[in-house]
Amino acid sequence: MALAGRAALRWGARLPSPGPAAAPLCRPAWLPAACGRSYSSRGKEEIDMSAYPVESIRNFSIIAHVDHGKSTLADRLLEITGTISKTDRNKQVLDKLQVERERGITVKAQSASLFYNHEGINYLLNLIDTPGHVDFSYEVSRSLSACQGVILVVDANEGIQAQTVANFYLAFEAQLSIIPVINKIDLKNADPERVEKQIEKLFDIPTDECVRISAKQGTNVEKVLQKVIEKIPPPQCNTADPLKALVFDSTFDHYRGVVANIALFGGEIAKGHKIVSAHTKKRYEVNEVGILTPNEQPTHKLYAGQVGYLIAGMKEVTEAQIGDTLFLYKQPVEPLPGFKSAKPMVFAGMYPIDQTEYNNLKSALERLTLNDSSVTVHRDSSLALGAGWRLGFLGLLHMEVFNQRLEQEYNMSVILTAPTVPYKAVLSSAKLIKEYGKDQITIINPAQFPDKLSVSEYLEPTVLGTIVTPHEYIGKIITLCQDRRAVQKDLLYIDENRVMLKYLFPLNEIVVDFYDALKSLSSGYASFDYEDAGYQSADLIKMDILLNGNPVEELATIIHKDKAYAAGKLLCERLKETIPRQLFEIAIQAAIGKKIIARETLKPYRKNVVAKCYGGDITRRMKLLRRQAEGKRLMRKIGNVEVPRDAFIRVLKRETDK
Repeated sequence: MALAGRAALRWGARLPSPGPAAAPLCRPAWLPAACGRSYSSRGKEEIDMSAYPVESIRNFSIIAHVDHGKSTLADRLLEITGTISKTDRNKQVLDKLQVERERGITVKAQSASLFYNHEGINYLLNLIDTPGHVDFSYEVSRSLSACQGVILVVDANEGIQAQTVANFYLAFEAQLSIIPVINKIDLKNADPERVEKQIEKLFDIPTDECVRISAKQGTNVEKVLQKVIEKIPPPQCNTADPLKALVFDSTFDHYRGVVANIALFGGEIAKGHKIVSAHTKKRYEVNEVGILTPNEQPTHKLYAGQVGYLIAGMKEVTEAQIGDTLFLYKQPVEPLPGFKSAKPMVFAGMYPIDQTEYNNLKSALERLTLNDSSVTVHRDSSLALGAGWRLGFLGLLHMEVFNQRLEQEYNMSVILTAPTVPYKAVLSSAKLIKEYGKDQITIINPAQFPDKLSVSEYLEPTVLGTIVTPHEYIGKIITLCQDRRAVQKDLLYIDENRVMLKYLFPLNEIVVDFYDALKSLSSGYASFDYEDAGYQSADLIKMDILLNGNPVEELATIIHKDKAYAAGKLLCERLKETIPRQLFEIAIQAAIGKKIIARETLKPYRKNVVAKCYGGDITRRMKLLRRQAEGKRLMRKIGNVEVPRDAFIRVLKRETDK
């Protein structure tokens, strides 16, 4: 008893005394920015979101070309509004992925809610920081669906670049308010007047509307927030309407299931509400709602016009479809239009290094595609590499980043084959039309390539490419484009130093190394962006690789007739380096139909049978050599060339040392 009494006294001494002298634990409910920020959503003071009516909400995105300072501007906006404390470590605060920090680029659009007092009124500003690279434009278009305005950031040194133009038109087509911001005015070579003239000429925005800032030093950034409040309209929705929430992003948490990012277009949502998914028709109970500041901050409710997150016990990765509409049980609504599905531009085969890892890789792919919905997945199998998948990506960087995320986040090492593009064939054979049920088929795998006799024409995908470059490199760039079978569509001088070129490219000509070649020709100054431009007729052929006359299915490729010889020669040379030598000669050939277009010969190992002949008659010597040649010939007839797995991997992987 004495022991229990002493323990009670000890615990009693630790408790704070109640009464008027006790200090308040945290900030007032209507001003969440004043208190320190923890990194977990548990144990946080819940914010009352009803203090922010629709009129005081502003939803906006930051869009720009790569490396023009979007994430740095987002960091300064978070600091000014008190969402994060000011420290020297605040660099790319919203870029949470390891791959983003390593490469210094934004890959995932990230949202954060900011609280800002302007002229005595408290505003809720929902900011979405978006990627700048062309391969992630799907992230940008998705983010814009949850916004009413954008901040268009342009580098005062570089001026308007290709992705600036593309992102402007995405916002313009969505009819959003656009605030032009000229960043990096602190640089020695900055020329904001020139950039203002470019913006006026290309986008028809008056120069006096541009805001000059330095996001790194924080110069004039407060003015951007004031412009956001003045220029961007509040969302057009009402709390009295039934609940209508758009899922614009989602992630998978091992402990809590799917965490969905939502934008409310009507009504309100709170913990305990019964909701239904318009896509799956499944019913859920809401476990937690909140806002991102930029970490999860639970709230009592979310109201119309607000952007936040929702956890509702969705355990399967397929349940939270991006673009889905959520509504209250027994209060159905017309689903929101959602997003047009992303169109894959590049396909690559993905296989586990060890087939025993197949199920683990399948689970990792499902979870990662939930977070990156622009990747398409189809099951595939290969004689050499086993069971795997054929994945569709928006571009080559997208493919590399996806592979890197698989390794870093899920500890999965995979074999990724050389990238290919989807071709089409217009069938003329009645038998094939009946078999496929249509007269036009899409060819992703060269093994499915139909014979020329049963096809009226082949089609290849094209893209409309925009190149912005200093005028001194224009000659080299035009030559490069012509080498890639491109057709010039437009040439416009943005100002006296910069030129904008528009070309129609076959997609397979730019998919591997065009961007690298463009950067090296222009000393890194040219920028490139592209958009889908449909299909065009092309003279395509299937190129087979033969080893001693036997075709190797895995190495077959679809290629344009003009490029076949060079590609065949390169592939034969690479195979000669990777296939181990045998006791008999191996002929490595590239063939189009029956015609051989390139050949390399792998010499056999041979014993020196004339070593024992010192002097003597020449006929003895010739007899021994002839007998050896006959033996090799017989061995070649019955010998089978097994291409080792690692040789396949080296040949099928992208050639990085070209």
